[in-house]
Amino acid sequence: MMRFCRLALMLCSALVVWNPVPASAAGPRPNIVLIMADDVGCETLGCYGGQSYKTPHIDRLATTGLKFTHCYAMPVCHPTRTCLLSGRYPRHQGNPKWGSYPRIDESYTLAHALRSAGYRTAIAGKWQLALLSKDLRQPHRMGFDDYCVFGWHEGPRYHQPLVFQNSRVRTDAVTQYGPTVYTRYLADFMAANTDKPFFAFFSMALCHDVTDDLESPVPYATGKDHYDTYAEMMAQMDVHVGHITTAIRKLGLEKNTLVLFTTDNGTAKRSLHQAENGKYIRRPVSSRIGGKLVPGGKGNLSDDGTHVPLLASWPGRIKPGTTTDQLVDMSDFLPTLRELAGGHQPPRGATRIDGHSFAGLLDGSRRLKDPRRWAYAERGVKRFFVRTQNWKLYNNGRLFHVAVDVNEKSPVTRAPASAAADIKLLSHAMATIDDGHAFPK
Repeated sequence: MMRFCRLALMLCSALVVWNPVPASAAGPRPNIVLIMADDVGCETLGCYGGQSYKTPHIDRLATTGLKFTHCYAMPVCHPTRTCLLSGRYPRHQGNPKWGSYPRIDESYTLAHALRSAGYRTAIAGKWQLALLSKDLRQPHRMGFDDYCVFGWHEGPRYHQPLVFQNSRVRTDAVTQYGPTVYTRYLADFMAANTDKPFFAFFSMALCHDVTDDLESPVPYATGKDHYDTYAEMMAQMDVHVGHITTAIRKLGLEKNTLVLFTTDNGTAKRSLHQAENGKYIRRPVSSRIGGKLVPGGKGNLSDDGTHVPLLASWPGRIKPGTTTDQLVDMSDFLPTLRELAGGHQPPRGATRIDGHSFAGLLDGSRRLKDPRRWAYAERGVKRFFVRTQNWKLYNNGRLFHVAVDVNEKSPVTRAPASAAADIKLLSHAMATIDDGHAFPK
């Protein structure tokens, strides 16, 4: 094991073996609340300079905690979620088909890692890894003791929602607003588990637009002639984040609860507005930052699709109002939360994860054992990049100085000498990214 670790460090690889990790030396294990919003880029949030929407509850996580300026996700939702739960890049899971998760990997997830440490685990909101009406046990198999999620592509998620809870349909949910169902469920879950550490994953429906592939269009809100606008969904997102953080405070758990807020990709380019005569009408989404309107970039491998917010609040442990430029990508959540929880994963042959723990930035120690030196995102196995804070290299060889060319208008053909270390690092990462993995073949 030590020989492998030394070799991995020499190669600057982003590979970590599944192995037991001791609990953080900083003190008792925290409750963990992970909030992942849907289709929300950095430019939408006040704490990142956004000017179009008011987000006071989310901004409070920044003022009471730590703001990351270099967190990266996949440019669309499903691969981000498989990466977060597995700690592995989608390419290293064989690029699972949309709306699926490899059965062989179901026992090796973030939720299982925390359950192994004695945590009670729950998820509410978006699932997207199976049609639940055909596989009601999947969330349990993947380590969640409890779940309350909407039927992805099976019914509405907002108004008159189709909600599955612990292997049954919640018939009472159809008269309620979906996000309220999910937040109340998690509030009740936290209240029922104040005597033991818990992991609550709020996988938000907001701010994704409504499902558009059912036999009949999903309903508008009562009294409306259109679906909720992006601005209306942003307002509801912030309100429901506030419901969660308020529940934590009312339970007296704030000082022993780590709250993380992130998103699955950039802001949507368009949002579904109306359904008329069997046709869907969509409107473009743009948000103001720095006095300029910025269109949504979901689906793009540029920053507007992959650069996402990450906030961490843990009063008494994380210094309020701080910022870090440490690189993070979606594979890092599993090893980070596992380390904080003192959990472990059973060994499974040669399977490795891609994540690096950033627990040292959260537990008060400010020490990272193996800091991430480059981040990764992909749009299918044939289109991907690796990047540092300043430079970005695509697998087609295109290089960008993203610190000054965030929109990637000018590929660099002759880099300055000051970029030599970054370019060497990224070239090596690109050449070795699949070493030790069964996929891609």
